[in-house]
Amino acid sequence: MGAAVLALCAALAPAVTVAPAPARAADTVRGYQWYLDYLKIPAAHKITKGAGVVVAVVDTGIDANHPDLRGQVLAGHGTNVTAAADGRRDDDKELGHGTKMAGAIAGRGGDAMQALGIAPAAKILPISMGTKFDGQDVVLGVRWAADNGADVINLSLGDEEAASPELVAAINYALSKDAVVVASAGNVEQGDRQVTSPANIPGVVAVTGFDKRGDFFGGSVQGPEAVIAGPMDSIIGPVPKVVSPNGYSLGSGTSSAAALISGVVALIRAKYPKLDAPNVISRLIETARDAGPAGRDPQFGFGRVDPLAALTRSVPAVTANPLLKGEEAGPTRAGGATRPGDDDGPAVEFGVSNKAGAIVQAGLCLGVPIIGLIVLFVVLRRRKRRTPPAAVGPYPGAPGIPPPGWPATQPPPAGYGPPQQPGPGYGPAPGQPGPGYPPPGHPIQGYPPAPTAPATPPAGSGWPGSGPPSPGPHQQQ
Repeated sequence: MGAAVLALCAALAPAVTVAPAPARAADTVRGYQWYLDYLKIPAAHKITKGAGVVVAVVDTGIDANHPDLRGQVLAGHGTNVTAAADGRRDDDKELGHGTKMAGAIAGRGGDAMQALGIAPAAKILPISMGTKFDGQDVVLGVRWAADNGADVINLSLGDEEAASPELVAAINYALSKDAVVVASAGNVEQGDRQVTSPANIPGVVAVTGFDKRGDFFGGSVQGPEAVIAGPMDSIIGPVPKVVSPNGYSLGSGTSSAAALISGVVALIRAKYPKLDAPNVISRLIETARDAGPAGRDPQFGFGRVDPLAALTRSVPAVTANPLLKGEEAGPTRAGGATRPGDDDGPAVEFGVSNKAGAIVQAGLCLGVPIIGLIVLFVVLRRRKRRTPPAAVGPYPGAPGIPPPGWPATQPPPAGYGPPQQPGPGYGPAPGQPGPGYPPPGHPIQGYPPAPTAPATPPAGSGWPGSGPPSPGPHQQQ
């Protein structure tokens, strides 16, 4: 990421406040949370609300005194001297960005005029970078979160510049600590033209957005790194009073989509506490609702998020993060792999419950090798019949051998003298193989196959390299 000082970007849609005394149910905070019903969150909350899971929010800090977040925010960290040392103060006086992200993830709810998060029983670990931060702050924030118990790390920010080696190393470090890293893909109206970093770093859950109809939201960037789509159209959330007198704002952006996905990941980790991060990610993407072109596509990734399916559907286990290229991610056993230390047990095992079964098993065990011996005997007999008899000695009339019946005491007749030495070009030299015999170790022609060149992504808007880099990383509404 660039080292330039960051400026917070405007929302895709102008932020609006919500009246504290609504005339209609649709005008309540809960009424604006259309995505809760779309995602079947009330049904999901009957299974789990995210208890026991810690979600780190690397952002502008969080207003821990907001009614929707009171008791939800742990003591965190500040990455620079301008940020709150414990992260529990939101320095963004224009958007209240960090507070809104935390509310989308773990808002307490309680009544129609309070925001309910996706995982209201989860805890938020705030890592504040203030409002004047650079790429190094993001690196420090990710590493601190990984070292301090974060199960999920939410990064609702982005930069079109290539990720620095330090940021890539920080993301890989977090993945090695069994954290699930979720990041927003970027917003078109903020100048983003491709999936931004850190969302485009392999292994990160890159989140694009869809609207109230489930269609791809035009304000979201797209690209081959897209992993999953979340709601991003008109998302309401808690903000400090300095931003909105009634404590709420409404806006559209992939930042909110990423926060909602982080909440879903928290639900999965709470329901399946023994699953490691790769299997949590696998469960998230394997249960997504395919949208757009069949399979993974640049707009929806693997599809629209489906929290209820992620909590209930059977998903084969994997052995590595399915988002990492070149890594083996095949199934291991039903139910999902647990965290390190779990024993897979014997590969095959069976038993019998009666004597008849034991006799049948014994017969099978003895019969198989006997049949094998019979087949081998038949093959050898056929091969022997087809093989011509080898010469066992000199034949009559060969050089140096007298004709049959010639007296042993008499010298051989003319023409039966000692054999002549072969001349130049006559047969192979003594001890050498015959013509056409391949030397030992000669490789098979055409093996191994030559490597093929990787496919080149199509040019055009929304694909990496399609435009000049942005000035630096920025928050996304």
